[in-house]
Amino acid sequence: QAQLVESGGGLVQTGGSLRLSCVASGRTFGSYSMGWFRQAPGKEREFVSAITRGGGTTYYSDSVEGRFTISRDNAKNTVYLQMDDLEPEDTAVYYCAAKMGSALLTIERTFEYWGQGTQVTVAS
Repeated sequence: QAQLVESGGGLVQTGGSLRLSCVASGRTFGSYSMGWFRQAPGKEREFVSAITRGGGTTYYSDSVEGRFTISRDNAKNTVYLQMDDLEPEDTAVYYCAAKMGSALLTIERTFEYWGQGTQVTVAS
C-alpha cells in the first residue's frame, strides 16, 4: 500500500512557475504508474498528467500540454510536476495518485492511492 504526500503548492502570479513534488512511502514505488489530477472550486476533479513506471511514457491533458512537465525519480520515491507559464485557470487543489499497471492512466477511477492534495493559486 502506498502513502502519498504532495508539496510545492502556493501562490504565484500569472506566467510564473511552480514545481510540485509527491513522495511515496514504501519500497515499491517503481511498480506504480503515477498521475496528477486537479480540482478547481465548484468543478469535478480532472486529469492533468501521468507517467509510466519507468518514466518512459508521459501523458498530458490538452490544457497543460506544452506548459507542464511530469517526471519521476524512482531512487527518491518521488514524482514531480513542473508547471510553467501558469494561468489563473490552473488554480486548483492538485492531487498525486498511484496505480499498478500502465493502462488507462488518464482515468481517475483507475488510480488506487491518493495524496491529500496541495493548493495552487495563480493570481491574475
